[in-house]
Amino acid sequence: MNIVLNEVMPFNPNREKRAASPKALKDMGRAVLETEAAAINLLLPRINDDFVKACQIMLNCTARIVVTGMGKSGHIGGKIAATLASTGSPAFFVHPGEASHGDLGMITYQDVVLAISNSGETDELLTILPIIQRLDVPLIAMTGNPNSTLAKSATVHIDVSVEKEACPLGLAPTASTTATLAMGDALAVALLETRGFTAENFAHSHPGGSLGRRLLIRVSDIMHTGNAIPVVSEDAMVSEALLEMTKKGLGFTTVVDDNNLAIGMFTDGDLRRLLDTPKDFRNMKITDVMIKNCMTIQAELLAAQALEIMQSQKFNAFPVVNQHKALVGAINMHDLLRAGFV
Repeated sequence: MNIVLNEVMPFNPNREKRAASPKALKDMGRAVLETEAAAINLLLPRINDDFVKACQIMLNCTARIVVTGMGKSGHIGGKIAATLASTGSPAFFVHPGEASHGDLGMITYQDVVLAISNSGETDELLTILPIIQRLDVPLIAMTGNPNSTLAKSATVHIDVSVEKEACPLGLAPTASTTATLAMGDALAVALLETRGFTAENFAHSHPGGSLGRRLLIRVSDIMHTGNAIPVVSEDAMVSEALLEMTKKGLGFTTVVDDNNLAIGMFTDGDLRRLLDTPKDFRNMKITDVMIKNCMTIQAELLAAQALEIMQSQKFNAFPVVNQHKALVGAINMHDLLRAGFV
C-alpha cells in the first residue's frame, strides 16, 4: 500500500495576493494594536513582590546582568540588555546556543542572569541551566508559563504570559514579545529611578548622538575665545567697532569696561538702523549707540539652552561671560549650526 504524505510547501511571497481594501488593512492593524495593548494591561497586576525581588537582586548585583534568550525572545533580550546598560545597570546579552559552546565563560559568580523564554522550556536555555545553578548566581526568569522548568528553577519568576498572540494564526510571537519588552522596560526604569540615574548620566552613554550633544556640550566647548572674540573698549569710536566686527566676522562686538566686564554690544542690526538716520555716526562713541545692559550667557550653559535663548529672544549672537560677568567668549547661531544643534 502506498502512503502519500502531505507535502508542506514553503511560503511563496510572490504568489498572487488576495485583494484587501483600505478599510480591511486598517482594521487588521488596529486589531493588532488592541491585542498588544491588552497584553500590556494584563501586566499591571504582575508588578508585584516578584517584580520587587527581581529589582532588588539586580540592584545588589556587583557585576553585570547577563540577559539570555533564544529566537524572538533573544531579540527582545538584546534590546532589554541594551536598555539596562544605557540606564545605569551594566548588562550584556549572551546567546544561549553560543553559551553551551564556550560563551558561558562570560558569566561569573558575581553576575545575575535574566533568562527569557515564552514557553519556559527552550532547549538551549535548559541545557545551560545546570551550569548557571552550579555558579550559584541569581536567576531571574521571564516566561509565559509559571509552571515551566525555567520558571520553577529560577530564583524569582516574572509572569509575562498573554491571552493570545496578535498574529491571526496564533503562531508568530507578537503580543508575547511586546509584553516581555514592556516588562523589561519596567525593570530598567525602576532601577534607573532607584539608582538616581540622571539625564547627564544617560548622555555619557550616548556621546555620539544628538541626545549626547544636547546634554553634554556646553557653550564653553564651541565659543570663540582669546583674539577671536570681537570686543572694543567703552572709549572706542563706532568706526573702531565696525572694523572689529568686520575683522572677527561674528555679526557683533561686545563693549567692555576697564575691568573687562561686558557693558553692552553692537550688532549688524544696530548698524543697519544707524544707516537709516541722517547722523554721521562714524565719529560717535560706541557707548552712544550700543545696546546697554545687553543679555549675556554663561560659559557653563548647555549649548542647547543657548540655542533656546537665541530663538526666544530673537538674537543671533551673544557675549559669553564667566560667573564674575567678565567677558570670556562669543557665540553665534553659526557656531551652533556647525555643532549640529540647528
